[in-house]
Amino acid sequence: MSLNLDLTGRVAVVTGGTRGVGAGIARAFLQAGAAVVVCARRPPDAPIAAHGRTARFRPVDLREPDGVRELLQAVAADHGRLDCLVNNAGGTPYRLLGETTAERHARVVELNLVAPMTASLAAYEVMCGQPDGGSVIMIGSVSGTRPSPGTAAYGAAKAGLDNLARSMAVEWAPHVRVNTLVLGMVRTELTALHYGDEDGIAAVGATVPLGRLAEPTEIGDACVFLASGRAGYVSGASLLVHGGGERPAFLGAATVNHPKEP
Repeated sequence: MSLNLDLTGRVAVVTGGTRGVGAGIARAFLQAGAAVVVCARRPPDAPIAAHGRTARFRPVDLREPDGVRELLQAVAADHGRLDCLVNNAGGTPYRLLGETTAERHARVVELNLVAPMTASLAAYEVMCGQPDGGSVIMIGSVSGTRPSPGTAAYGAAKAGLDNLARSMAVEWAPHVRVNTLVLGMVRTELTALHYGDEDGIAAVGATVPLGRLAEPTEIGDACVFLASGRAGYVSGASLLVHGGGERPAFLGAATVNHPKEP
């Protein structure tokens, strides 16, 4: 039996869907047949398209609750429904805790935790009134599962986002499913800024058990699954999409050679 992930007739909104991981998610939904709206403060450099279909762009500042609510209400009015919200927008510069003020760190938390909560609440207003409900997907990070030096506020926000999703899944059941994708490293147009040239990117990828960074479309495929009927009994879950995780540092430091099994 084939795995049917046809989302024809469905409507998805992807925050921060104009580049990087968000654009990959938007393209995956387009390939699955969904109508897609991407939103950000600035438009994409080029239209987000796949399989001859193009996502619609709507400008929004996710820190403005009224604007977010108006956006999602407008999408529902235009398309007659809202089936999936992907809370992808976020990020942070590298900044040690003691190098700036608490107010600067709080803005990171606002973007990565408060803004997804705001958007989810606005989406719930629409979805709870639909006969078949809807789905909310949080884009989390392994930074929220382990120490995150240099991006501590981001890691704390992502940890909170995962917990928030679990609570939403309980409160909003059975009409709205809420899940989290916990991402590892993903190759995007900004990867070189973090890891350097191709040799540096390859070296970083080699630290991942699967031997490489994820591609944005692979994150998109996981989102399509969670939004589809095939995940109809999946809610309150955290799906790890990190290539097997991170090899423990002590294994590289150990000097003991363990004998191989015969």
